[in-house]
Amino acid sequence: MWLALLPICDPSDCVPTSQISGIHASPDLQPHHLTVHSHDLHDYHNHQPPSTTATMPNFLDTIKRSFVDVTVNKDKENAINTSEFLEAAESLTTLFGTRLHRSPNPFQLLIPPFLDVLGSVAFQPVKNDMLGNIKKIRDRQLAAPLESETLQELVVNELKTKKHVATEGLIWLVRGLDFTCIALSQNVQLSTEELSVSFRNAYGSTLKPHHSFLVKPIFSAAMSACPYRKDFYVKLGDDQEAVHQGLTVWLKALETQVAILKGFLDRPEAKW
Repeated sequence: MWLALLPICDPSDCVPTSQISGIHASPDLQPHHLTVHSHDLHDYHNHQPPSTTATMPNFLDTIKRSFVDVTVNKDKENAINTSEFLEAAESLTTLFGTRLHRSPNPFQLLIPPFLDVLGSVAFQPVKNDMLGNIKKIRDRQLAAPLESETLQELVVNELKTKKHVATEGLIWLVRGLDFTCIALSQNVQLSTEELSVSFRNAYGSTLKPHHSFLVKPIFSAAMSACPYRKDFYVKLGDDQEAVHQGLTVWLKALETQVAILKGFLDRPEAKW
């Protein structure tokens, strides 16, 4: 529950820490954890390939699935399609990505722009926890597919088995999505507010009440590591009007689905 600190990375496409110049392992962490210092990022950006004139696509056009495309069956008490929702949630986590990949040039590092939109390794715990909870839900879905076509069915049927791994995972995933939705919605609406302010406010009203004193500092660090507003929105696409319109629609769909799930998870049939 927001404690996962291990980077999720396929060993075949990640750069070994021994080959990354200027990125140092923190003495307080295990060897596979990385601390990236500001001067390291400065050196990294100074060695980037020359920029091109290619137009940057809208971030929301590059993701696998939008929350706008998740089926919500109003005839069945707003039942939410499990597979589609999990795909949309996975797509959202690319906002928090910090995975390092090899570029075609073996002497250069490449951080895919759409996997590092928030631009800080401090957000890796956020992403790891979301992906961990998505896995818990998907594992249950794969174990009992006919009983898990919607998230609501998955929860009710899992609880009948006297287990609640996926249900608890959904609770924490919804909290994480609520946090992200509130932060970005506030920032879109308040055109001069910095991301750090929006995310800090959202954290205080969503996740912070559920976090232990050990976890809170991790998230405080993430809030402080938010990029400047102007840099963040540029990474989302060149056409800022389209970015704003797309974000508004995407966030509205996410807000609706989070509200549905919060209401459902408060009902007796979702308790154990």
